[in-house]
Amino acid sequence: MTGSDASPSDSPAVFPAVSPTDPPSGSAAFRLAYVPGVTPSKWVRVWNERLPDVPLALLAVTPAEAFGALREGAADAGLVRLPVDRDDLSAIPLYTETTVVVVPKDHLLAAAEEVSAEDLADELVLHPLDDTLGWERPPGRPANERPETTADAIELVAAGVGVLAVPQSLARLHHRKDLTYRTLTEVPQSRVALSWPAADEAPDLVEEFIGIVRGRTVNSTRGRRAEAQKGQKQPKDQKDRKSAKPARSGKPGAGARTAGKPAARKSGGGAGSGRGRTGGKPRKRS
Repeated sequence: MTGSDASPSDSPAVFPAVSPTDPPSGSAAFRLAYVPGVTPSKWVRVWNERLPDVPLALLAVTPAEAFGALREGAADAGLVRLPVDRDDLSAIPLYTETTVVVVPKDHLLAAAEEVSAEDLADELVLHPLDDTLGWERPPGRPANERPETTADAIELVAAGVGVLAVPQSLARLHHRKDLTYRTLTEVPQSRVALSWPAADEAPDLVEEFIGIVRGRTVNSTRGRRAEAQKGQKQPKDQKDRKSAKPARSGKPGAGARTAGKPAARKSGGGAGSGRGRTGGKPRKRS
């Protein structure tokens, strides 16, 4: 799914932060952290349909807080941006986002359908401290100071101070009527992943969520629900009913004539018919 915005949702969704120390009442919640731009709404809906007895608590975190939340046990898993330190965290990549450049609507670059890194050579390109693209060297001219956050950089772009390269989901998240964005080519792209604390085996609820984000069906999910189904033995009478083959329907065979019309009787005299072989009138006695 590289080369396009493969996010599971086309429009950004804002979820309230849920304190991991105060989960919903009823039962222990599965705590899922997520970074800005990631929209877990589709997966949350599937979770609620598949595991209605286990609440899913969402925890909004910044990219800088995401890995700490996993290491400290504040979240069971997280939707984060790669790279991930594999020494103590596990991760599976989910999708790759398109990179775009955010510009004012009256900017010269707004007239193009897509922009290359070379097109930014003379532009002041903002590079916020929470950048998610991992540039070795950002294109364009660097600003004297780096904005603290992407939101701060968006405000500067709106004020006519430079342009900003970000994943498309962040451009949508920080949408403004006076700004637009265009696809930016020949630049790094951000990859979103599901991450959780490293272990020999993923916990049951994490395995359930892995199955959901990978599109597994209920029957193929390798989590606790599937294991429970494996342990259920099929009743013997139910097996017998499945193994018994129904009688084949069709026309009755020769041995079934008694169920239909009686066989036609042969004409002519037989051994016990009471008539002679020649038939006709009886002979006169002399």
